Amino acid sequence: MVSQEQRRRQLAREKFLRQQQRRTEARRKARIRNSVIASVLGVVLIGSLALYTTGVLKQDDDKTNASAEVTPSASPSKAPDPCDKPAEGKPKSKTWKKEPALSIDKSAKYTMKLDTTCGEIDVALKASAAPHTVNSFNFLAGQGYFDHTKCHRLTTNGIYVLQCGDPTGMGTGGPGYTIPDENLKDKSLKDNIYPAGTVAMANTGQKNSGGSQFFLVYQDSELPPSYTPFGTVSEAGMKVLQKIAKAGESTGAGDGAPNATVVIDKATVSKN
Repeated sequence: MVSQEQRRRQLAREKFLRQQQRRTEARRKARIRNSVIASVLGVVLIGSLALYTTGVLKQDDDKTNASAEVTPSASPSKAPDPCDKPAEGKPKSKTWKKEPALSIDKSAKYTMKLDTTCGEIDVALKASAAPHTVNSFNFLAGQGYFDHTKCHRLTTNGIYVLQCGDPTGMGTGGPGYTIPDENLKDKSLKDNIYPAGTVAMANTGQKNSGGSQFFLVYQDSELPPSYTPFGTVSEAGMKVLQKIAKAGESTGAGDGAPNATVVIDKATVSKN
């Protein structure tokens, strides 16, 4: 007999996977549209403009932004914004055709520091267990890719995560390349539970489809073990996540943009 709580969690997981698939389809359509525009006009750069103006980016995404599927039964009560104003600056839109060459020392320890409008979040990275992922974050952070980007999705029902890493702020962005899944049998993952403090890659629902989007788990969350766990949030960072979660999300249905203005002013990866 399936309990009400188990059913709720199952529905949350199924919804998450459906949203991942929608993001994959949106990206596929965007690539086709850009290709057609480029061939007709002969201007490759206009592809990204057309992608925006035709509304392809307007969608609820995976663990990335999401509201279209859920219709709130009541108007959400918005808590006061506990975060500061973002630093001046805009996200970068640069992309790359292929994954950066592996240059990190897999035997060394690395830390990612996210200076956010809500406080500093330090993450101990798992370089030996997820070298491609850590190497990619080291590269992207060095390029300023995460700077001035919004953490665009907060889930507060069934799955408890904050998702970040998309310069578009809509859940459809990425660095132009994908990285392989790694560390899916991490000893921290038991009974399909991603424990609080886990930092893992978002993906499209397909294998080896991670890009730049990642999620930070602020409360134990049951998910299929298909999202690369590549870091652990510090104790102080967890307090920041709890503050963000307490402010709630925009739909009132447990899945939407955070009410808190969560912006990564600066992201850095350092070798300890």
